Amino acid sequence: MVSITRLFDFPYYQQETYNLQVALATKKNGAWEKTSTEEYIAKANAVSRALLRMGVQKDDKIALITSNNRTEWSIMDIGILQTGAQNVPIYPTIAEEDYEYILNHSGSIYCFVSDVEVLQKVNAIKANVPTLKEVYSFDEIPGCKHWSDLLLAGEDNSNQSDVDALKAGIHENDLATIIYTSGTTGKPKGVMLSHKNIVSNVLDSAPRIPFDAGKSTALSFLPICHIFERMILYIYQYYGVSVYFGESIDKISDNLKEVRPTVITAVPRLLEKVYDKIYAKGGELTGIKKKLFFWAIDLGLKYEPYGANGFWYEFQLKIARKLIFSKWKEGLGGNLDLMVSGSAALQPRLTRVFAAAEIPVMEGYGLSETSPVIAVNDQRNKGFKIGTVGKVIRNVEVKIAQDGEILCKGPNVMLGYFKDPEKTAEALQDGYFHTGDIGEIDSEGFLKITDRKKEMFKTSGGKYIAPQLIENAMKQSRFIEQIMVVGEGEKMPSAFIQPNFEFVKEWAKIHKITLGNSTAEIASNPEVIKRIDTEIEEINKKFGHWEQIKRFELTPDVWSIDGGQLTPTLKLKRKIIKEIYKDLYAKIYGEH
Repeated sequence: MVSITRLFDFPYYQQETYNLQVALATKKNGAWEKTSTEEYIAKANAVSRALLRMGVQKDDKIALITSNNRTEWSIMDIGILQTGAQNVPIYPTIAEEDYEYILNHSGSIYCFVSDVEVLQKVNAIKANVPTLKEVYSFDEIPGCKHWSDLLLAGEDNSNQSDVDALKAGIHENDLATIIYTSGTTGKPKGVMLSHKNIVSNVLDSAPRIPFDAGKSTALSFLPICHIFERMILYIYQYYGVSVYFGESIDKISDNLKEVRPTVITAVPRLLEKVYDKIYAKGGELTGIKKKLFFWAIDLGLKYEPYGANGFWYEFQLKIARKLIFSKWKEGLGGNLDLMVSGSAALQPRLTRVFAAAEIPVMEGYGLSETSPVIAVNDQRNKGFKIGTVGKVIRNVEVKIAQDGEILCKGPNVMLGYFKDPEKTAEALQDGYFHTGDIGEIDSEGFLKITDRKKEMFKTSGGKYIAPQLIENAMKQSRFIEQIMVVGEGEKMPSAFIQPNFEFVKEWAKIHKITLGNSTAEIASNPEVIKRIDTEIEEINKKFGHWEQIKRFELTPDVWSIDGGQLTPTLKLKRKIIKEIYKDLYAKIYGEH
C-alpha cells in the first residue's frame, strides 16, 4: 500500500486505489484531451528523467507560470518534485517587475509558461535574471522551446534508477514549493512549504469533504498557483476524482454544462456573479413565473440548516426546489452538489440561498502560510454553520490571542519565509503562526473571522473601526460591487465605492433614468448617488453610531488587478486604492 508522505506520492496512491481512465483533462482544439492515472505518472517520470539530464539538482528552483489550469502543470509539478527540486508557481497576472523579482529572489533556473502573453512578459525581463537558463512553453510558440522536448528527452528510461534513488531520499520535512504571496503591501513574500505541510493539510482536510471516492468529477478553474486550488487538486487525486480544467473564467458557464461536475471550488466574487446573473434572469420573467422566482429567493434568504426553521418552511422549500431551484442546479451542469469557498469572506445571504437551492457552499479559512486550510464547514454531523468558516480541522490547534488575533499551530504551518528570517520570526512566535486575522470561536467550536488585524484603525475619537465587517455588510447591496472603508485618524469613517455598473444600468432602464454611457458618468449621476445613499443608510442601522459610514464617493472605474486596486486573489490593495483616489479622499475630509 502506498503511504503518502510526499506530494508525489498522491498519483501513485491514486493508481493503486482507483487507476482512473480520466485523471486529468484539458480542452485542446475544442475537444477534451484526457490523461489516465498511468499516463500521468509515466509523463511525470519522463519529465524527472529529462530534468536530471538537463543538470537539475536537489533544491534547484523551477518556475511555472500558467494563465489557466491545465494537465501539463500537474505533470510538471510531480516531475519537478520527484527530483528534489522545488516548484515555484507564479501568478500570471502580476507585473513584469514582479516576475523579475520572484525569479531572481527564488533563483529559478528554468521557467515554464503557458502561452504567448506570459512568454512576452518573461522575455521582457529575462536578461535581468542571470540564473534563468531557459524558458519552455506549454502552447506551441515559434521561437520558444516546447515542454514536449522534456517528454522526448525522458523517453530513454535508462536513468530511472537515478530518479527512484532521489525520490527515496526525499523526506517529508524537505522543502516542496515556494509560494509568493500577492502582498497587499510591499514585495511578495516567499512562503516555504514542505511536503509534510501540504500532505498533512490534504489528509486532515479530506474527511471534511463528502466525496463518493472514485466516482466524482471536478471542474478546476481557480488559479493553481494559489495554494488553495493546488491543495484541492491533491485532495482530488487522493479521492480518485476526475479533474477537468476549465478553459477560462469567461467559459466557466459552458464548461459546467459540458463537464457536469459534482464539485467545484470558488471564491466569493465568482459566487456573487453567479447569483447576480440568476437574479437578473429572474427579473426578466413576467407574471406568475416572476412572483414564484422571487418567492423562492425570499425563502432561500431565510434558510437555516438542519430543519431549524420548522416543518412549514421545509414544506415550502421542497416546492421551491422543485419549481425554481432545480433550474439553478441545471444551469450549473445538473450534478453539482458541493462548492468549496475560500480566500475571502462569503456573504451569509449567498451561503443561505445556495444551500436552499441544494448547491451548498462550504466556506473554509486559511492562508498560504498554513497550506492553507485551518477550518472548513462540513454539512454532515452538524458541522455547518452560516456566518462561520467551520470547525478547525484535525491535528491543527487554534487559539485566540488577548487582542483577538487567531494563532495557529500544526503540521500545516510553513517552514518560514524564503531568505527572510526577520519576517519569519515575526510571524512564528512561541510555536504559533500569527495569522493577522481577528476572530472568535463560539461555544459549539465554530471559528468566525471578524477582521484583519492590520486593517483595523481608530478614528480621531479613539473608536476602533473594523473595515471588513462593514464592507462585507455593504456589499450585500446589489448596487455596490466593491467598497473600501477609510478614515484612520479622521472624525468619522467614510468609503470609496465602486458601483455595480451592470446592475445600475439595469435599474436605470427599469426606472427610465438616463445615465450616459461611461462609468464616470454613472458614478457622478445624482440619481445613482442618491439611491446608493439610501442603501448605505439602511445597512448602517446594523452598526454602532461611530461605525456608520457618514460620507462616501463613487469611483469612476472598475476595480481590477490590472488597475492596481486588487491583488491576484482579489483582495483590496488598501494603500494603493487610497493613493489612486486621493482626490476623492480630500473631497470627503477636506484638504489636510
